Amino acid sequence: MRKNIFIVRHCEAQGQSVDARLTETGRQQAIDLSGFFANTKIDRIISSPFERAVASVKPLSEKINIHIETDERLSERNLSPENLPDWLDHLKASFTDLDLKLAGGESSREAMCRITDVTEEAFHSEVENVIIVTHGNIMSLLLKYFDDHFGFLSWKNLTNPDVYLLGKTNHSITVKRIWQQDC
Repeated sequence: MRKNIFIVRHCEAQGQSVDARLTETGRQQAIDLSGFFANTKIDRIISSPFERAVASVKPLSEKINIHIETDERLSERNLSPENLPDWLDHLKASFTDLDLKLAGGESSREAMCRITDVTEEAFHSEVENVIIVTHGNIMSLLLKYFDDHFGFLSWKNLTNPDVYLLGKTNHSITVKRIWQQDC
């Protein structure tokens, strides 16, 4: 049986805090995202507990009457608890050195492990089609896990929202971007 996991980056938000809400544009994007999945059978939805992630998939959840499960392991990566003026340089370095860890932060490898755990559990579940809603950095690390060519520039090119399909047949996993910016 083919298993499909749709990895969704949340819609446009008002900030990066745990409780950051979607912008007006983000709320419309969430409705558009619901329409994007209109002809796709979805069996399960798992989301980061962050407000912007849950709100991004709420219109779809209500439309297809599937409960949104939240999982802390889908939370955005904590690069550093400090407000770093050069955070982008550190983030870029963390794509080549997966064990780079700033004081009080999380390495790419640590973040990659927690999101791949959720993904592997979904692949091994009884359901066929799962949506996982998360954040840009940790989503990029998941995609890098399955496709080593996915790196810092790929992260920079992600959109809000964005959707990738991880398809598994037997022991083979394919990675494909399926979101179209004009959706």
